[in-house]
Amino acid sequence: MKTNKGLVLPGEQLGNAEEIAPGRGTYEYKGTIYASVMGYPDLESASKTISVRALHEIPHVSEGDVVYARVEEIKSMLLVTTVLCSAANGRIVPGYPDGTVHISKAKDSYVDRLEKEFAVGDMIKARILQGYPAVKLTTQGPGMGVVSARCQECHAMLAKLADNKLVCTRCGRREERLVSSDYGKAPPTEETPTPPAA
Repeated sequence: MKTNKGLVLPGEQLGNAEEIAPGRGTYEYKGTIYASVMGYPDLESASKTISVRALHEIPHVSEGDVVYARVEEIKSMLLVTTVLCSAANGRIVPGYPDGTVHISKAKDSYVDRLEKEFAVGDMIKARILQGYPAVKLTTQGPGMGVVSARCQECHAMLAKLADNKLVCTRCGRREERLVSSDYGKAPPTEETPTPPAA
């Protein structure tokens, strides 16, 4: 096993699949584990998994990361989203992976229907519960929830009112969402709405 070795190149042999399991940045072929990226090998002794920390790592999502995602579909028990970027640094997540929010992970209190908390097209701030193999998200906790939304009637931006309700900047329609305390602080691609004059 080449865990004490310095830089490894793609295709370089790292070990035997009977002794260790392949992790991120590696692959197994005919019982042998190889590096799939240029970087530094790292053996996790507890799980006996070898991975390679990429020298020029492509951003990916990991458990605990906070991200911005767009709601694409609302099912009875599941919110389907596209993960767009990291909330920490705004870096795009390559491939825009799908992420799901189970109804039980939408908020701290009971949720009857996801349609009462979200709408298709909403931008949400969520925490990663699982980054691999499928991205699972939660909107529970401080600062999580909808950070940008559009009116379901005329599609203008919704602005946040003092009572945590949302109002359309064009037609004045009021809507409810699971509003984040960071509402209006979505990624720079979104417009920042202001409430209409009373």
